[in-house]
Amino acid sequence: MSKVSQCPYAMSLEVQEQIKVNKGCDHGPAPLPEEGKWIQAKQISDISAYTHGVGWCAPQQGACKLSLNVKNGIIEEALVETIGCSGMTHSAAMAAEILPGKTILEALNTDLVCDAINTAMRELFLQIVYGRSQSAFSEGGLVIGAGLEDLGKGARSMVGTMYGTKEKGVRYLEMTEGYCTRMALDENNEVCGYEFVSLGKMTDFIKKGMEPNEAYEKSKGTYGRFKPEDGVVKYIDPRKE
Repeated sequence: MSKVSQCPYAMSLEVQEQIKVNKGCDHGPAPLPEEGKWIQAKQISDISAYTHGVGWCAPQQGACKLSLNVKNGIIEEALVETIGCSGMTHSAAMAAEILPGKTILEALNTDLVCDAINTAMRELFLQIVYGRSQSAFSEGGLVIGAGLEDLGKGARSMVGTMYGTKEKGVRYLEMTEGYCTRMALDENNEVCGYEFVSLGKMTDFIKKGMEPNEAYEKSKGTYGRFKPEDGVVKYIDPRKE
């Protein structure tokens, strides 16, 4: 066979002297599940999905959950949730402004200010281009606004903050329902329930003109056994007692 090559790139002498062997089977990339279809992704515009990525910074002081809604390779919606680092919230504000309108390749190569957010973008990219997405089998994908639906009423992230010591035991500080105000203990001094205030609901009530104290009481709720008739012996403030 001829050694003449049409390759536009420079080749080493060893490669130039090789005989060309033709490629046999070439079926293209494996199809990946994408918004209810099987897609052979060959370019960035072939990618559509809604998915999440979790990242952490170098000292692992803080973490970020990044959610992107991508349509035809373009980021249409971004949700950035952070925890553990005060500076990261400001970086998240910048990232939420920067990301929409970019292709996922541009976003991967954009400095999103914070290590944790950059790492979350990397992890999300890997999932989305391999078809591991929340919308993989949802026909037509998820609507723009899916990120807000993830947040739920009050548009607040679901955060859990718990603290415990060997000497004094556990303290519930924040549950997904809201800020924990009291913990209920049974006769064995074991936790059997808790009271919380939904800060999102309370703020919405106040914005509508309700008095703060009334809004506070109206936004309270309990979980588990919380009444004396349920075996509760003691209530404690997890931040004070």
